[in-house]
Amino acid sequence: MIEVVLESPHSPAAAALLSQSHALMQEMFPPEENNFLSLDELTAPGIRFFIAREGSETLGTGALAIRKGYGEIKSMFTAPSARGKGVADALLTRIITEAHAQNLPHLRLETGPGLDAAHRLYARHGFTPCGPFGSYQPSPGSIFFERAL
Repeated sequence: MIEVVLESPHSPAAAALLSQSHALMQEMFPPEENNFLSLDELTAPGIRFFIAREGSETLGTGALAIRKGYGEIKSMFTAPSARGKGVADALLTRIITEAHAQNLPHLRLETGPGLDAAHRLYARHGFTPCGPFGSYQPSPGSIFFERAL
């Protein structure tokens, strides 16, 4: 059974997955189009960082950044060996639950082209395309989604 819990991004298993995620983003997109948070940024106040695990194995990561007037989903990543097992679905469900608990009116996220499985996941959870938000600028390497809560 997949369990989603709060965790430090500095824990060895979480840090290893985040390293894989960052490497993938750096491979897919130029530096100016990478908007991931560092491990230290993921420990800032207003960030809820989650891991998905099965037993003692960490399978995925995801975070909720509490912004003024909305929540932003960050650091969604599933270990390649765990894809297709419902890890991302479990993480996103937990992040949505946390956003409700924080009384946030909207959830938003920035992702990139070519991450089609992620786009389908967000659509299944009621996210729809939107324009840039916060400090994001329009970019060919960014796709934006939001969902009212």
